[in-house]
Amino acid sequence: MQDSFNKRKEKILEFNTALEELNLRKRYETTIPKEIPDDLIVKCPKCTKFILKDNYILDHKVCPYCNHHGRLTAKERLIDLMDMGYTFLFSNVKENYLDFPEYEDKLNKAKKDTDADESVLCVKGKIDGINVLVGVMDSFFMMGSMGSVCGERITRLIEKAEKEKLPLILFTCSGGARMQEGVISLFQMAKTSQALARFKKSGLYIAVLTDPTTGGVSASFASLADITIAEPNALIGFAGKRVIEKTIKETLPKEFQTAEFLLEKGYIDMISDRKDLKKNLSTILRLHNYK
Repeated sequence: MQDSFNKRKEKILEFNTALEELNLRKRYETTIPKEIPDDLIVKCPKCTKFILKDNYILDHKVCPYCNHHGRLTAKERLIDLMDMGYTFLFSNVKENYLDFPEYEDKLNKAKKDTDADESVLCVKGKIDGINVLVGVMDSFFMMGSMGSVCGERITRLIEKAEKEKLPLILFTCSGGARMQEGVISLFQMAKTSQALARFKKSGLYIAVLTDPTTGGVSASFASLADITIAEPNALIGFAGKRVIEKTIKETLPKEFQTAEFLLEKGYIDMISDRKDLKKNLSTILRLHNYK
């Protein structure tokens, strides 16, 4: 009887020892990523694999394993796309917003965090030697929301393109109209659309839809281009998928509101990998006799 008790005690002890070793191993494995310097590797948000940060940046922030296109800041996009020597436009356009609580603090924080002064940056420069006017939205600045300054800058860029007879390229990346500015932000949809209606009588407008392009931006200038390009698997739509499903009481396809789904339905003209985008844009511009 005593021998049986001792054997059972030994088994329990062995089990507890093995369990403790397993827990220690798990704790060790979960701490490994934290021990790697933050400036050395990044983790793909889609496939979660680790990538050397330098390689990730050289590959235009595209995952080499799953081809996920990471989000770029507006300044990163300009560096990636434009020839050297472009100039920023309309930096003198100032805020004109409602007295929404803590809005000014959020704006100041966004400016500090992104080193940008608004959710869109406008420039004049060249792409492969071709003169262009380009506007780039920045999802890192209050989720690329469109307020009065954003709408005014885009409108002025469109009017400048019309006046100088230059092609216009807009990179969209937005959560929609900026709620802190209320109806003022919604006015920008009509203002930009009206300016585009005038410009498109004589000029070429190319929209490049990146992840995500939603809300009031998707319902205005993002959907009015002569040629519409999207990055792979970009989320493009107006209302969210869950909102639509609850409204129509139906289950939507898994790929709904992706660039690939919209290409199939004829909403966009082409999907371009980021590494090919500059070449594709310059080819389109030359085909339309811009030099």
